[in-house]
Amino acid sequence: MIIGGVPPCLQLVDKLIVDYYDASPHQVGGMSKLHPMNIPNSLTILRILLVPVFIGFMTYGSYGLALLTLLLAGLTDAVDGYLARKLNQRTRLGTLLDPLADKLLLTSSFISLAVLHLVPSWLVILVVSRDLMLLLGTVVAHVTSTPINVTPTFLGKGTTLFQLSYVLLTILLTWRGVDRSTITPLVVLMVGFTLASGFHYLYRGYRDANAASPLT
Repeated sequence: MIIGGVPPCLQLVDKLIVDYYDASPHQVGGMSKLHPMNIPNSLTILRILLVPVFIGFMTYGSYGLALLTLLLAGLTDAVDGYLARKLNQRTRLGTLLDPLADKLLLTSSFISLAVLHLVPSWLVILVVSRDLMLLLGTVVAHVTSTPINVTPTFLGKGTTLFQLSYVLLTILLTWRGVDRSTITPLVVLMVGFTLASGFHYLYRGYRDANAASPLT
């Protein structure tokens, strides 16, 4: 474990596709030539469709159902990745939709929590700003056809883990009426990893761009 004209840019954020990604719009990288609407991609689309369902449950205070929806979405994420590898059904559409579905779900979770005043606004701004900066950097790489390294790092994986854990625990504690201050240590870890991974990805992108286009 939550990115026809959409660039493959969302692959940068904590997702392993290949070691290096050619940002040219024509790069496919050995994907399966099967029909794009296979089982893994159908599960990914289901995950995207669960986003408004999750938002609806949160809006009306059905936190138990919202939590169940989030867990179901996480299950589809695990299953579609397994099936894509096991059945050799990785497609270009899947490489676009899978990270997009993950980011839509995670971002909508944080924004929903902020709107309901369940998490501080500054925390949501930090999380969303990190992804937007990475997205912008990869769009630039896409436009300029600059190869960039998309291998997920320890910091990136840790960020995703802590952010997802924070969202799940916040909803769970709110649903059960437990004081949310009990997860303050998790907030500290999440903020630290979010900042560190964001700066590290930006540094790596800057380094790769300079290596691909040396000054003459």
